[in-house]
Amino acid sequence: MPKRWSDDALFAPKPRKAIPHEFVLDALAEFEPITRPMFGCHAVYVRDKIVLILRDKAGDSVDNGVWLATTQEHHESLRREFPTMRSIGVFGKAVTGWQILPVDAPDFEECALRACELIAAKDPRIGKVPKKNPARARGKPQSVR
Repeated sequence: MPKRWSDDALFAPKPRKAIPHEFVLDALAEFEPITRPMFGCHAVYVRDKIVLILRDKAGDSVDNGVWLATTQEHHESLRREFPTMRSIGVFGKAVTGWQILPVDAPDFEECALRACELIAAKDPRIGKVPKKNPARARGKPQSVR
């Protein structure tokens, strides 16, 4: 007998992609982080700032890890804390404001948790206040972890 689809199955929402490196969200839980899809990844917002992007793409793994929202003026001081930190390659620039803690680094989890400590301490080197998005201003729903 052929399989029959119910109306519920036709209109069921698409299952959400699992959030990679979820231990980062656990470390920031007391600050009630909000996640939103961005670039096929998951952007993490704390307070009024975007602070991280969590990325784990199977076919394009070179930039998988935890992306730090920062600016070039902070790269040198952050690199002292995170020696394996580097610019994001998928942007096609030698140096970008965004920096990555690569998942394949031997100290990846330790560095990601240290970044969470800096975010919790309101370190001004991590986090950017996003520009206003007209769609959000009209009340477009936000996803919450």
